[in-house]
Amino acid sequence: MSSSKARLAVVIGSIRAKRFADKPARWIADLINSRDDVEAEIVDLKDYPMAMFAEDTSPLWGPSKDEHALRWQAKMATFDGYVFTAAEYNHAPTGVLKNALDYLGSQVFRKPAGFVGYGGVGGARAVEQLRMIAVELQMAPVRAAVHIQLPDYVAIQQGQDIAELAHLRTSADALLADMAWWAKALRAARDAEERAEAA
Repeated sequence: MSSSKARLAVVIGSIRAKRFADKPARWIADLINSRDDVEAEIVDLKDYPMAMFAEDTSPLWGPSKDEHALRWQAKMATFDGYVFTAAEYNHAPTGVLKNALDYLGSQVFRKPAGFVGYGGVGGARAVEQLRMIAVELQMAPVRAAVHIQLPDYVAIQQGQDIAELAHLRTSADALLADMAWWAKALRAARDAEERAEAA
């Protein structure tokens, strides 16, 4: 993989044994890796079994104690942007994804965030809440998103190839164009700031 490419994490935001999230995560990661300006790695929250956040202080003010959180933070720091799968539970994102985000701080500052939502209204309500969380974490949530509506969700669960759904590909192309532009622009800005501070 070329170091000139912006690195995007595709974060699987559900840990259910029979979760749907693997399908859109693999699909969006494959689309990212088919581009010449960005590359993707899937990051699965199952691999970071963090306790419910109960640290003495926010990660903004002091180091975390949870060893899984420390690995999660170190991993997220290696990326230039993030695409989150967003299941919708009770009009909100999953508890495990919110908890994982609560463990983050400077690792994600000034990096873009995008979303692939699914559910009754394409996960739109979960995505809107995640956008607000992203802003508070000093990320830059992009406008375009993928919303997998219930009929497509059911069809994909029954064997429909997500890659064959042209309307989802149109949404994905818009999302990835936004993510690529912002990831490269913000990486350049962060690099310039680091050079200025080192001078």
